[in-house]
Amino acid sequence: MSSSSNKKVAYYYDSDVGAYTYGLGHPMKPHRIRVTHELVTAYNMLPKMHVLRPRRASPEAMSAFHTDEYVHFLNRVTPETAEELTYHGTRFLVGEDNPAFDGVFEFCTISAGGSIAAANRITSGGADICINWAGGLHHAKKREASGFCYINDIVLGVWSSYGRTPAVMTCSFHKFGEYFPGTGTQEDKGRGKGKGYAVNVPLKDGITDESYKSVFEPVIAKILAVFQPSAVVLQCGSDSLSGDKLGCFNLSMKGHAHCVQFLRKQNVPLILLGGGGYTVKNVARTWTYETACALGMEDEIDPVLPWNQYFEWFGPRYRLEVVTNNMDDLNVKDGSLDKGYGTGAVQSLACAPSVQMQDTPRESVGQHLGFAPVDEQVPRDDLDEKLAQHARYVYNLQESDTLSSSSPSSSEDEWDSDSSTSSRRRRVNAASASAFKSTPRKRMSLLTGQYYDVPVHEAGYEHFDYGKGGRRRFFQSSARWDEDFKQVLVGKMGDSPGLPRGMDLGRLMERGGKTEEDGDGEEWDEGMAVDA
Repeated sequence: MSSSSNKKVAYYYDSDVGAYTYGLGHPMKPHRIRVTHELVTAYNMLPKMHVLRPRRASPEAMSAFHTDEYVHFLNRVTPETAEELTYHGTRFLVGEDNPAFDGVFEFCTISAGGSIAAANRITSGGADICINWAGGLHHAKKREASGFCYINDIVLGVWSSYGRTPAVMTCSFHKFGEYFPGTGTQEDKGRGKGKGYAVNVPLKDGITDESYKSVFEPVIAKILAVFQPSAVVLQCGSDSLSGDKLGCFNLSMKGHAHCVQFLRKQNVPLILLGGGGYTVKNVARTWTYETACALGMEDEIDPVLPWNQYFEWFGPRYRLEVVTNNMDDLNVKDGSLDKGYGTGAVQSLACAPSVQMQDTPRESVGQHLGFAPVDEQVPRDDLDEKLAQHARYVYNLQESDTLSSSSPSSSEDEWDSDSSTSSRRRRVNAASASAFKSTPRKRMSLLTGQYYDVPVHEAGYEHFDYGKGGRRRFFQSSARWDEDFKQVLVGKMGDSPGLPRGMDLGRLMERGGKTEEDGDGEEWDEGMAVDA
């Protein structure tokens, strides 16, 4: 690791990122990344960094965390097809926070690609600090968008299961209460194998630079001492700045950047990512200043903004600053910062887990052995396509079966253990499972701050609970290749030898897995056919 005054900094930027828009009136503006880049350029910081255009993330890379179905949806959805592909707003993009804007998938590939590249560079020792202001979109869930985020680039970047394994520790300083996402109490310390490796520090409105520093430094210092991380990913969401359109904190630009300065001094490999922040000019000012902090030149830059393409946006002061206002700091008024928030969550962590960073191979095993890349291989034939379709169909059936066999009393550790078996699933009380399925799930909107129910017991909503704690089980089916028909058939054999009673696989998938003999009291709606 380089000394504090001389660090290797890599800066990831794709010039296309500023061209995307969530839509007129939406508070999230990807153009803020372009404005930030213009200020960084105007301050002549680029020659002091290794400036890189990251390789865009592939669908395969995204599906390391997200489901194949969801990634495939993002790759296909457009404003015109959103109503159909989201099943009238009940899947993937639920609510108003995440619109299906033009180029949404390409935007996600840029955001995720930068974070993955930054993590790989840190792991290989190619840089001490990596910056990807297009990243940090951490609200995205495994199978749906959330909180203006579509792909969770942080999870992909650290290549771990984020908060559910002792290999990764998460620490969150956030507004708590009736504010998105409505989670993150101090008692939430992780789940499963990651129990005890999540620290939540809930804060109230109006927190100032001094108050924030008084809680940030001791909590982070304790985590660094006890957990001893090999690297730190710092999500620099700027909605905590004073005057943010959606935020309710009262931090100045320098108070916000103090977090970067503090971690830089710890001489731990560091990744800086973007995130929230909805007053564009203040976001650009802050991320520019934090880029200077990463370079160790924050005392050298002129607070009077140099001429740049967006100079007129920063009037009437035209300065590199975000000043605070006179709102009350409720954290000081009620004495909540004196209660040891956050530090208590790390007291029980006895020592760092024995998990170290590993160098990422420069090439795959297949490439090393001389096999052709995927895009140069012979295209799959009809049999390959049908087998792949069937594998996805069976996976969905197994995930659904796991859900219906779950009960609220089952511990999550039990389902994570290797001793979990199918017989155990069959022994779960059916009445408890039914009651669990009928309980509506809640989502909070970042735009409105209101909760809305997701009735998982109704048709079309089951995906919200697919795979909760279950393990993937592939290829447990009655599918077979029929020599006479030259196709994959699913179903039982007929009474007459050689006469299959099964249904064609494509037709079966169109019908959502129901055969023509199935009768659930529901009529098949041809309008719900899935494009396989």
